[in-house]
Amino acid sequence: MVYLYIDDLIYAGTTKDMVVEFKTAMMKEFEMSDLGLMGYFLGIQVKQFPGKIFISQEKYITYLLKKFHMSECKPAASPMAANEKLLQDDGATKIDSKYFKSLVGSLIYLTNSRPDILYYVSIISRFIENPSKLHLEAAKRILRYLQGIKNHEILYKQQDENKLIGYSNSD
Repeated sequence: MVYLYIDDLIYAGTTKDMVVEFKTAMMKEFEMSDLGLMGYFLGIQVKQFPGKIFISQEKYITYLLKKFHMSECKPAASPMAANEKLLQDDGATKIDSKYFKSLVGSLIYLTNSRPDILYYVSIISRFIENPSKLHLEAAKRILRYLQGIKNHEILYKQQDENKLIGYSNSD
């Protein structure tokens, strides 16, 4: 498996020999240096241990909280209030759509390592063209939720049999 982004190359293989063979072939063909195990890539922190890989976006969440002036906010227990219904024409004051688009886009990027917010981000993204103050409050509640759990990580664990299992519960 190979990922290329601008001038960064990430590669992985099912065996150590495969990885070494690929690295040797690439270094013969191109001028490149081996930086060792990946620790941070495109805003995603990676911690690698034998048989385990943890990913998180804690630094990115901290950056977003600061960017949207919510560094000191109180954490919320859930990403959205129970039974909250957001409407296009809710009668609330309209807000700057550029600011709202920036916030929603940032939250969309966070769903790479935070599948628990995916549903709620998809709801607020429906109002990206004509957002109101209520839509902004819903988006900021997601940030408040992240404030309380910004240090959570996703664990990928080596197993004998390949079986994909996923679980998300934000209640």
